[in-house]
Amino acid sequence: MNKIICGVDVSKEWLDAHVEPSGAAGRFRNDAAGIADLASWCQGHGVELVVMEASGGCERLAFLLLWELSLPCALVNARSVRRFAEAMGCLEKTDRIDAAMIARYAQAKRAQPSPPPSAAQQRLKALVARLGQVTGDLTVQKQRKSAAADAETVASLDEVIALLVRQSRRLEGEIASLIDDDPLWACLDRAFRSLKGVASRSVARLMAELPEIGILSNKAIVKLAGLAPIANDSGKRSGRRPVRGGRAGPRSLLFLIARIVAKYDPHLAAFHQRLQTAGKEKMVIRIALARKLLVILNAKARDARIEFANAT
Repeated sequence: MNKIICGVDVSKEWLDAHVEPSGAAGRFRNDAAGIADLASWCQGHGVELVVMEASGGCERLAFLLLWELSLPCALVNARSVRRFAEAMGCLEKTDRIDAAMIARYAQAKRAQPSPPPSAAQQRLKALVARLGQVTGDLTVQKQRKSAAADAETVASLDEVIALLVRQSRRLEGEIASLIDDDPLWACLDRAFRSLKGVASRSVARLMAELPEIGILSNKAIVKLAGLAPIANDSGKRSGRRPVRGGRAGPRSLLFLIARIVAKYDPHLAAFHQRLQTAGKEKMVIRIALARKLLVILNAKARDARIEFANAT
């Protein structure tokens, strides 16, 4: 028997809701009061699961508050919902239509609740994201300084650079303290950094953006990071198997550090050499190295989690 599902289309100001199978629809403001009204409305319609798209952060408040109000929520991929709608012959797109399509997609997909991250996990993710922004701004300001010609401009850029350096150091300190204060995270940090070439900032990003590491199977974590080859065969044709989808942040990080780790780790270095000897393309080697590194890190995280569980 299908659950009673409420699909919610999220925008910056509004939450458009549609309940399946009853077809009830409503619109609520995307603020604390509006979300409370949405929760009461859903409970009045016997809703068992609220489903919304990941909408660049606009969904975050509703997602967290609905869980606090004892309404299980799930997040689904916006592109998948749009393709589902087109497959169902629905080419129109409005907020109300989108809410209905989200609810129907969730029913067809048998969507499951996505438990909210802990307060510590949310803070770690926010700190890591801000550190990335500061680092990016710092790189831009240094590039501007290298191109500056007059002393006044250089002095102005030096002030901005000094401010960004202070902020970067403060954020790095807060992230390190947050990880050290959590016994499990400290255990994972030691496990990851046992691989030479994996720096503390890389560990923080992995733990912030890929918290499932060490919990999922190797196959599942590789797919989650978008490093799994996608089959592309039909009849007698065996097509190239590209990688796509998944989480771009962890994937780009793994691309970066895999080549560094391969300089020090003999197993990864030998794997790299075998691929080169076989004449594989550079991008194929890059993807394979990142995937291999993720499998190694996932195994280390799994062992660390087991060790931590046995010690407590």
